[in-house]
Amino acid sequence: MKTQIVDPITIEVMGNAMLSIAEEMSVTLVRTSYSTNIKERKDSSTAIFNSKGETIAQAAAIPVHLGSMLGICKEILNKYSLEEIYPGDMFIANDPYNGGGTHLPDITIAQPVFKDGEIHAFVANIAHHSDIGGRVAGSSSGDCTSIFQEGLRIPPIKICEKGIIKQDILDMILLNCRTPRERLGDLWAQIASNRIGEKRILELINKYDIFMFKQSMEAFLDYSERRIREGIRQIPDGSYDFIDYLDDDGIELDKENLPIKVTIEVQEDSILLDFTGSCNQVKGGINVVKTALYATVYYALKAIIDPEIPSNAGYYRAIKVIAPEGTIVNAVPPAAVGGRTDTCQRIVDVIFGALAKAVPNKVVAGCNSAVTTVLFSGIDPRNKNFFVYPESLGGGLGARPYKDGMDGVHVHVTNSSNLPIECLEMEYPIKIERFELIQDSGGAGKFRGGLGIRRDYKILAPMEFASHADRQKNPPWGLYDGLSGKTGQFVINPDTKNEHILPSGKVSEIELKPGDILSAQTPGSGGYGNPSERSKEKILEDIIKEKNSKREVKDHYHLDL
Repeated sequence: MKTQIVDPITIEVMGNAMLSIAEEMSVTLVRTSYSTNIKERKDSSTAIFNSKGETIAQAAAIPVHLGSMLGICKEILNKYSLEEIYPGDMFIANDPYNGGGTHLPDITIAQPVFKDGEIHAFVANIAHHSDIGGRVAGSSSGDCTSIFQEGLRIPPIKICEKGIIKQDILDMILLNCRTPRERLGDLWAQIASNRIGEKRILELINKYDIFMFKQSMEAFLDYSERRIREGIRQIPDGSYDFIDYLDDDGIELDKENLPIKVTIEVQEDSILLDFTGSCNQVKGGINVVKTALYATVYYALKAIIDPEIPSNAGYYRAIKVIAPEGTIVNAVPPAAVGGRTDTCQRIVDVIFGALAKAVPNKVVAGCNSAVTTVLFSGIDPRNKNFFVYPESLGGGLGARPYKDGMDGVHVHVTNSSNLPIECLEMEYPIKIERFELIQDSGGAGKFRGGLGIRRDYKILAPMEFASHADRQKNPPWGLYDGLSGKTGQFVINPDTKNEHILPSGKVSEIELKPGDILSAQTPGSGGYGNPSERSKEKILEDIIKEKNSKREVKDHYHLDL
């Protein structure tokens, strides 16, 4: 038996080769998909796993997607014996409770990679599909009360067998979607992405041989574990806690301020996160399943401890999580989960808030931390086809210990781009009337919080609006005397006598008529440090760039200009 030890240079080469393969899979998926949500906004992710389903490499994309891909590989191995899995097989799943998913629109397709009759890796990708059936077009509104309302649930089943697409499974999925042609194109793109991944991994194995391939993957995991443990050692041992609140669940609006709490125990080179004290799972669709919680925790700790650490399962070994079943951070069926990302974002904020007490120079202030999602649907009069247009909007990134926060960006576990206005207006009967940063939405401080954005949609045909969003009641907090940022809101026909502010960010089936304006206004973010310490030059620059008004400067910086 070989006992060769892989040298550090080979480990680095192999690790980068695996990451390159994941990135090529991502490019293939984006460039061959049909929907604007994937081909323009890149709401998709790709990754490579070893034969045990452990993450080896994830392309730079959407951190929360890791939860779905983490789950499906292990679900496949639990459900199917090795004798039932063949070269060319691909498995599809989306169910949070039986398929390793995190919410139903995120469909994962995974493929084992065989060499000499043995599985040596899995390639997988996930794509947020614009619709997967359910009560509301878009399948992810915040006011569903059960997973059964949210769409078609798919456990891990074969979508391809021995390289052949299973048409009966495909037909069943498409029949349950409102936009089947678009879904078909996106599923084909996902299959193509995996085939590219399989081809490239086999080329790598053939170049280095199976033994070297396996050893390199194990060594790559060990390397990440060593790095994370060394990073944890730089955090003072101790117990750190923090609590923040979600606005509401979209159903019981009288029950506001839903707590998300974490206590973090740091001991030498290990870290434990205990979410005991978070609220029980709720009626609305903002519950989080455990795979999504894990993906969120892994992102948050990597961002603080060592952002450059390879994104693989090696660094998970130093992390332990406690999350009582039946709570909003570890929901049990049939809890609705369509808007789970708003809660995931708040989970990151409480982890950051807790560790700000230990490593203040590495943590940003409270961010917009709400995946302000708009869902428009109806019949396009130009072609008589039904459309579903989903988009998640950015906001403010919290001020940093050394710099202002960023304006109008996605933060934390989401990383999709906005949909360019030209593409939006070409694809849908909607016109953008206004798209701008919201003045004064960033919290004052030595370093100012990033600004939220306002995007006004003019409706050109009858349609329905649905959404999930948060931080419309609880503002993003500041750090070390920095002030809170502004909250967001949805407004129909703003600045008119018919103006109507929606009571919650989690709504559905709001009827809009031609000529209406739906104004989506996202939260800003918190400031860092005392406002009295901000330089006059920076204050004047913000006024010139219209990021702050003179009144804001007078009230919070005590300058009368």
